[in-house]
Amino acid sequence: MRLTVLGCWAPYTPADGACSGYLLQDGGANIILDLGHGAFSRIGHFVHHADIKVVVITHLHPDHYVDLHCLRHATKGALRDGLRRNRIKLFIPSEPDYIFKELQYCSDAFEVMPIENLPIEKLPSGAKVRQAEIGAVNVSFLPVRHSTMSAYALGIEGSGYLVYSGDAVPSKELTEFAEKAGIFLCEASGLDKDLDTFKEMHFTARQAGELAAQAKVKELILTHFYPEYDLEQIRSQAQEGYGRPVVLAREGDTYFLY
Repeated sequence: MRLTVLGCWAPYTPADGACSGYLLQDGGANIILDLGHGAFSRIGHFVHHADIKVVVITHLHPDHYVDLHCLRHATKGALRDGLRRNRIKLFIPSEPDYIFKELQYCSDAFEVMPIENLPIEKLPSGAKVRQAEIGAVNVSFLPVRHSTMSAYALGIEGSGYLVYSGDAVPSKELTEFAEKAGIFLCEASGLDKDLDTFKEMHFTARQAGELAAQAKVKELILTHFYPEYDLEQIRSQAQEGYGRPVVLAREGDTYFLY
């Protein structure tokens, strides 16, 4: 399993940056996880957009989905030019309704799959997740709290086990979901001083480290950075929580799970 960072910033980008977006490759499948501002422009450094079969969006905030409109136009052209035969399967939450309907209208490029329509499975912890099989890869969708937004963390099991927090706050269910993951890709939106501001919306760096330690994940990769922060402060506070070195996601970096 190979994970490549297309974008790691939020809720906007620094110069030449991109918001949340990741390319997952396993079992011959090219899967996009989130596609925020600027992330589409990075895809071509690694694969041709016509080779993308599936896109998974954790929630419908612009810094996680807005470049779907770029991908739509590219996919329409690829279908027209014979570069691809099928539309992209697009897994998205069905809320907010007005954004869902807007994307559902893009059926000329996407086969829209509402996450809430996927089958439910109960995990040993008791948590209920939605499930989708994408070739040799199984994706579990765990509902998480992110203000009032419908949002999901992703558990991706193939030749390795990757957990991606999306945008969330710490919870017992997410800790159990991430347990012993080969990589835990977790947002670290704030510093200790932001705890009250983000308590219903985001992880702080320290919280990301603490949850990773509780879940005994093998590697913690931080992402979703506010562009005005010193990322070494983010790293330092996360490492204090984790008790081990952490990795800061960077555009173009690739990580492997076996």
